[in-house]
Amino acid sequence: MRFERTDPFKADYQRLSEDERLMFREAARAFNAASHRFIATKDPSSWPANLRVKPVVNAPGIFEMTWSFSGPDGRATWQWTTVLDDDRNSWPAVRWRRLGNHRIFREP
Repeated sequence: MRFERTDPFKADYQRLSEDERLMFREAARAFNAASHRFIATKDPSSWPANLRVKPVVNAPGIFEMTWSFSGPDGRATWQWTTVLDDDRNSWPAVRWRRLGNHRIFREP
C-alpha cells in the first residue's frame, strides 16, 4: 500500500522507544495487507480484529488503528488519500496522521 506521513506523525515516531517502533512496524505490516484486501473488497471485515480499525469520533474521514493494547498504549490515526505515480496514474494510499497513545485524539 502506498502511504505518506504527516509532519506530526514523523515527530510522533521519533518520540517512540525502539520497542514501540518495532511494535508499530509489525502492526503496520498487518495493516498494509488488510488495506489491500479492503480496497479490493470494500469489506470492513478485511481489517484484523486485533488492529481495531474504526472511525475516529468527531473527526470525519479519519480512522484509528490500535497497535498495542498492553503497555504501552499504542494508537495511530490515518485517512485514505490518493497519490500520483510518475506517469500521473492515481493510486489509493494511506496518509498516516498521528502516532502514540490516547493523547493523539486531541488533534487526530
